[in-house]
Amino acid sequence: MTRTEIQFPDPLYRRLNAIAEQQDWSFGEVVHRAAENFVNRFPEREKAAGEWSFPTLDCGGDFLVDPASSAPEAGAVFQRSA
Repeated sequence: MTRTEIQFPDPLYRRLNAIAEQQDWSFGEVVHRAAENFVNRFPEREKAAGEWSFPTLDCGGDFLVDPASSAPEAGAVFQRSA
């Protein structure tokens, strides 16, 4: 295991510390679990040479609008720009 030093903005530090107290975990365990959760959003996969895909952002499913419903608008914008 590697030991490291991390600097957090005060509000984030206070929130993480509150979570640690609520869950009866150490501060380090909260950060460790958060990091594991974040890393799981970016699964490792091998890319073939020259393969390109449009970059996406995983927001954890917290969308105000279903992204699939914006596909017709995106298609119309694409057609107008062609």
